Parts: sequence; structure tokens; C-alpha cells
Amino acid sequence: MADYNIGDLVSEFLYQMNVKDVFGVVSVHNIPMLDAIGRRNYIKMIPARGEMGAGHMADGYARTTNGLGIVFTSTGPGAANAAGSVVEARFAGSPVLHFTGQTATGNLDKNQGTVHDVYDQLGMLKSISKKAIRISNADDALSQLMEAVTVALTPPMGPVSIEIPIDIQRTNIERPSMLDQIKLPTINLQIGYTSSVDQIESIIKTSKRKILWVGNGGKYAKDEVEKFIEMGFAVVTSTLGKGVVPESNLMSFGAFNAVPLIEDFYQTLDLMIVVGSRLRGHETRDMSLKLPHNIIQIDIDPDAEERTYKTNLFHCGDAKKVLGELADRLSNQLSSDDEWVNEVANLKSKILQDYKNNLGAYKDFPEVIRRVLPEDGIWVRDVTISNSMWGNRSMLINKPEQNIYPVGAAIGPGMALAIGASVGSDGKKTIAMCGDGGFMLNLPDLWTASETNCDVVFLVMNDQGYGVIKHIQESMYGGRKFYADLLGPNFEDLAKVAKMKYKRIDHANELEKKLDEAVKFSGPVLVEVNVHSVGEMPRYFAPPPHATKV
Repeated sequence: MADYNIGDLVSEFLYQMNVKDVFGVVSVHNIPMLDAIGRRNYIKMIPARGEMGAGHMADGYARTTNGLGIVFTSTGPGAANAAGSVVEARFAGSPVLHFTGQTATGNLDKNQGTVHDVYDQLGMLKSISKKAIRISNADDALSQLMEAVTVALTPPMGPVSIEIPIDIQRTNIERPSMLDQIKLPTINLQIGYTSSVDQIESIIKTSKRKILWVGNGGKYAKDEVEKFIEMGFAVVTSTLGKGVVPESNLMSFGAFNAVPLIEDFYQTLDLMIVVGSRLRGHETRDMSLKLPHNIIQIDIDPDAEERTYKTNLFHCGDAKKVLGELADRLSNQLSSDDEWVNEVANLKSKILQDYKNNLGAYKDFPEVIRRVLPEDGIWVRDVTISNSMWGNRSMLINKPEQNIYPVGAAIGPGMALAIGASVGSDGKKTIAMCGDGGFMLNLPDLWTASETNCDVVFLVMNDQGYGVIKHIQESMYGGRKFYADLLGPNFEDLAKVAKMKYKRIDHANELEKKLDEAVKFSGPVLVEVNVHSVGEMPRYFAPPPHATKV
């Protein structure tokens, strides 16, 4: 094929990888790749207003499709703009491919000051990605692209950056004959040592009060976890493991993994099996949460062993395969009993009610949003007081693809994550709860939402500042609230300028009606919750015992 270059190869390769949509910002150093995508018209390109937002969109897309997310950025400063989103994808284990350009190979690594030339771009990308690859030879491009996909999709999954110098992108090649036959790589996941599985089987047989803690690495093991529930296991999850089974299941505590009532419950158990979770400090009060004495850990990552908690047995293997093998061995030998089910269900009910009683004016928000959001709808949120207090917990999730939030705890990604999730879900209704402070960080992408007509309700909790920071300042810094009050826009005017519908909630009893109206609209809607009118936010922050007030 005449005039077939590496940009064309990238476009066709992504199509062969079942990619339907990509995100990014067109630039001098990525035009050959994006030009090929535009000419071929197999893949839709979503033009974001900045690289950070584009990266978060690709991440949200990857999470809701359980597949690859693709972002294209410029070189140098443009690639650096995407760093925060690549870091978030690494936190979340999202298989995002970050394509960026480079100066021509003759100028590489010489610090000559050519356009967009920054010092050691590849080193920067290596520091934030699971792997960073430079394609410096056109003949190797296809094999290196396949390597990038394989690395991204191999658990523990993560983002891979691909740097292609501009002259390589423009290089004409013979179209590879094998291109039509390539498919997504099959990742060979191992079950691990049989002797170790045997040990776990024996321990389960002798345990009576037992629980699974399911994390990101086990969140797609729905059938297997349901079999464990039938065998008498209760279930609790990390926040990223939410939805492994529908959280309406009486035996699932969801992500109520660290409240006092469940911490007391842990002390009555004789077995906890941790599946695909780091038990990370963010969810275990910096590893001070008291867990059962007998802990078994199952993880595909050998480095996960005792990373945070000491365990009695570590098994290195794929969570889904290991749980499936154990269920096959034990399903006919173990069963649940009504007394145990009733105990777990009653405790769950008490946890939910106690938690609700602490939410003040917002006590009914989780239930109202759950009723209004369709069963297959997507629940996206930014880091806000509302999310930290109830969005990560009280809002019941049905499937892991519906549970999207900034795992790295940064404010700001929520809007862009929601746009990417909406695009990836083929228009399933999405509600994105954001704080006004975080919403400002990606404000230009409100026009991306409008342009794509994505079906997102942006639920902005407007307290006119960084509410979380204010609570910390009140608790630990003598009430001095330096730099946390923000001047923001009139959100109704903002919605008009962005050409989207708008609603405002001034009282808690307005939420259901107005949110339901917003959800029934087609396309993006901005719904402002006037926090100062609705009521004081629940207290987010209480200093730990070792903290010293300043």
C-alpha cells in the first residue's frame, strides 16, 4: 500500500485491538497518528480540552469497558500535563495506553532545545507508568505495540506509555501482512502451587465464621464469590472492589470495611481470606484496623505478600482461578446456615442505619440517588466530603464497572472520568458527584461533555471552597482556614455558556424530583447542590490519636 506510515499502523493496530474510541489533544508531534485515525474513520476521536482531562477520560473508559483506554498527548509539556492522569490509572490498575510523540530521532537525547524537547521525557514516563516504550525503529513498531498492550493487560494491570518520534510516525512502511490476523493477547494467568491451594482448602474446612475481603484484583470474580457466599462466607470489599456481587446481597457489607461495628465483628471471626487487595493504608487507618487473627492472602502479584499486614498464608495466583478451584472442591461440602445469614444481615442493617444517622441533612442522599439512577447506571464521583462520607460506602453498587472514583484520592478527575465512562458504556446514564473545588480543575472539559452530548448528570456539591481542607484546618490548625475559600462561577450561567441543562437544589427534599428530571434528560446536565442552604456537611476529619494540634 502506497504512503502507508507508522501513523497508519497505530490506527489499524488499535482497531484490531477492538478499540472504538480514543481521547486526546491534537499536536504537532502526534498528527500522523491522529490524521490516520481521522482518515480511516474506524475509531472515534474525542478531543479533550487538555491532556490531563484526556487521560482521565481514557481511564474512565477503560474501567467501564473493562478494556483498553487510549489517550494521545503532545510531547514534552503536553506529555507532562497527562502525568496526573497516568498516575491515577496506575493507582486504579487501569490498562491505559498513553501515546505521545518525540522530537526527530536525530535530535533525541541531545538537549538541543528543539520544539517540545524536554530533558529525559522517557525517564519521566517510566516513573509514572507501568512501563514506558520508545519506538525508535519503524521495523519494530508492530511488535512493540503488541508488547505495550500485553503489559497493560497483564495483572496487576496498569498504564503503558508509548513514545514515537515524529520522523518514525511519518516513516512509510510496507503494510504488515499479519495485521489482519492479530487479536487482543491472551493473558496466561496462573492458579499457583497446588500444595498452597490444598492448604487453603484445609483451613476453610476447619473454619466456621469466615469472610472474604475482595479488592481490585478480585472484583470480576462474581460467580466465584457467590459460590463462597453459598458456602457460608460473608463478604467485605475495598472501595475499588465494590460491586463484585450486588451490594444488596445480605451477605455483603460492601466497602464498610473499617467502621467500628465491623472492626468488632472481625474479632469474632476465625478466618479472613483477602483476595486481590493490598489492604492499603488509606482504607485501614494506616494499617491500624484490627483484622481477624487468621488471614490468608491471595494475589497475582508476588510483591503483595505482607505489604501491609502480616498473613498466615500467602498464595500467589489469579484470584478468579483460585476461588473457582476452591469452590469446585468445597461447594458440595460446605453450606451456609440461617442463623449466620441472619447475624450478618442484621449487622449490615445496623451499620447502614448508624452510618445514615451521622449524615445530617444528607442522610437520604444515597438512597435517593440509588432509586433515581438506573440499575445499569454508572456512579462516578470526585474526592469530596460527600464521597468520603457516603459516596464510597452507602451508595449500593451492582457491578464493578459502575464504580468509578479517584483511587489516588486527588480532587479533580471526576468530571473527566465520567465523560470517558459515559462514552465507553454506550450511553448508559452516569451521575458524577463532584465538589465545586475539584470541578474547577477540569472546567474546560465541560465543553467536551457538551460536544459529545454524553449522558452525564454532573451533581456539584457547592460549598464554595475546599470543604475537606477546611475540616482538617478546623480540627488540627486552630480553625485557621488559609487558602481554602474559593471564588467560583455562577453555575447556572456556566451551564448556559456550555449549552447544557441546569437545575439547582436548595433543600434536601428537592433532590429526588430534580435529580430524576435531570436523569430523564438526554445529554449532559449540571445539577448544583447549594450546600450552605441544604445543611452543614458531615464532619469528615477527626485527628488520629497521635496527631498534634498546631
